[in-house]
Amino acid sequence: MQNQQVMVVGGGIVGCMTALALQKRGCQVTIVERNLIAAQTSGESSWAGAGILFPLLPWDYREEVNCLALRGASLYPQICEELKRETGVDPEYTQSGMLILPPFDAAKAQSWCEQNGVETENWHLKTVKFSNKDGKTVKYADLITSLTQENSLLLPQVGQVRPPYLLQALKQMLLQNGVILRENTQLKPLENQAKINSWQTTTGEILTAEKFVVTSGAWSFELLKNTQSHLNIKPMRGQILLYKTDKPLINHIVYHNGFYLVPRRDGYLLAGSSLEDVGFDAHTTDEMRQQLQAQAEQLLPALKNLPIVKHWSGLRPGTPENLPTIAAHPTIENLFLNTGHFRYGLTMAPASAERIVDVVLAR
Repeated sequence: MQNQQVMVVGGGIVGCMTALALQKRGCQVTIVERNLIAAQTSGESSWAGAGILFPLLPWDYREEVNCLALRGASLYPQICEELKRETGVDPEYTQSGMLILPPFDAAKAQSWCEQNGVETENWHLKTVKFSNKDGKTVKYADLITSLTQENSLLLPQVGQVRPPYLLQALKQMLLQNGVILRENTQLKPLENQAKINSWQTTTGEILTAEKFVVTSGAWSFELLKNTQSHLNIKPMRGQILLYKTDKPLINHIVYHNGFYLVPRRDGYLLAGSSLEDVGFDAHTTDEMRQQLQAQAEQLLPALKNLPIVKHWSGLRPGTPENLPTIAAHPTIENLFLNTGHFRYGLTMAPASAERIVDVVLAR
């Protein structure tokens, strides 16, 4: 099993972690990426994501989704520490906690958290206090719009990372460990066959390997449409806004009705995100910008006086029920898939890499 030549198709977070896991098992790995790894590229969900390491309302998801997400999230502290130590790039792992505002099924949430060992605190915004950017103690109710008299739910163990920094660290780690990066290299859709020995690029170059792993997110179906018509992956656009404050206005990720605010260490704050079925259109829109801004400023009125410093979008690999495909291809014997993670590619990536490597190496 040692020194197998494996090509990983796709250089997002899932692809990079898959490549590292294969390299650590003794494989010779090449990543083929249609753009630049870790660059701000239109449509790439890995760069564009908010970095929350937890499913939003996990009690509403299937067990398989939560199994992958919780396992992946548990590995991030160690992964980020190693990346920072080995590359000098800090992915900024932060255990910020996530505050979930009603409406949500409190009984269902509490039951799920107890069964899965997830710590909880019941909060009423009018009584909970924290230190603000000036070092003064304030009530959350003075910052966050009081939308209900019901209790909110804090999950204090939830962490986050900054995806652009994580990708930069992963790219550096790949290079330091001898993984070959073929960037700005686009592959042609694969033709159906029993086994493949090579894959042709759009410029006519032939790339060879012994095994191939597709981790190309929303673009996976386009690459494999001639080999598996039932692969149910399509792009789903998500738009997000970025604010800047001198220091963080809030200490926790705040979630309300499908919308979230994510504070960074240095005062940046993300607000998002949309979920749009528009094909491969990665453009941002003024209409969605206004909608996200209104939601953000309703939830956190202090944002009304702050400029939006950036607005971008990414294309998630949408799948039914957020279930990814982590498996051998059904008809091509040396082709494997680790794709279709929808909203949770970042969270699931470490666990997905573990699983697909076991499949590729027949463990």
